[in-house]
Amino acid sequence: MAYKMVVCDLDETLLNDQKQIPAANVAAIKAAVAQGIYFVPNTGRSYLTVQDNLQTLGLEQHKNEYVISYNGGAIVENFHNQILQTRAMPFSVVENLFELGAAKGYCIHVYTVNQLYIWNISANEIDYLTGRVNSWHESNEPNLDFLRGQELIKIIFFVPQEADRLALRQQVAATYDYPLNISFSSDRYIEFNSVEADKGQAAIALGRRLEIKPAEIIAIGDNSNDLPMIRQVGLGVSVANGRQFVKEVADYITTTNNNQGAVAEVLQKFVL
Repeated sequence: MAYKMVVCDLDETLLNDQKQIPAANVAAIKAAVAQGIYFVPNTGRSYLTVQDNLQTLGLEQHKNEYVISYNGGAIVENFHNQILQTRAMPFSVVENLFELGAAKGYCIHVYTVNQLYIWNISANEIDYLTGRVNSWHESNEPNLDFLRGQELIKIIFFVPQEADRLALRQQVAATYDYPLNISFSSDRYIEFNSVEADKGQAAIALGRRLEIKPAEIIAIGDNSNDLPMIRQVGLGVSVANGRQFVKEVADYITTTNNNQGAVAEVLQKFVL
């Protein structure tokens, strides 16, 4: 199979633990792009936080190059950061989730298309975000009324214990009528999107725009929110440091981890 597009998670996949792209990954990605391959970061984060990474890869502000953000909540062309597609949630749904998270005392992130608002932030969270997220607004507002009327793409909670994340997913799935895409990332977040937004649906939609078939796409990831793209494309890859449940559905598991240039391994083996 001749692959034409690679969609790739950022944290714990493309980036090393120092929040940088290993040199081997940079070289392999540039070589693949030079051969006409689309390399598309596919992240739970905002596209605005990816700009430094795009610059490193030589993709910043390029026409006909793309980023998928917010777990598939937005598809963005790098040139002028043009928003091509969004999948927002109703305000009432995000408001109810916000009230649930606030009642439990969680650190809460709410994403509009262009902004990130955070409540109840901790030193641990600031340390994790610094170097990954270049700007956010810390809010003391007791509700989301100030965001009424805006497109709300994603809401997430920092829930440190996996058992608590699993229990919360079960609670929300059992009590909310609105269908949600509920996923986990970075072994610290539970994430809520519209059921129409996941990394797989967005990868397929972008492929359709570019006349690329699902079978011609490679997806690389490590965690729960990467499962839809790993399942739906032609070659689904888990990095060596990926969660076991990701490895179980992947077509290929790298021998190298995110610190050792796992993405370069994939590109060398299947593209270059």
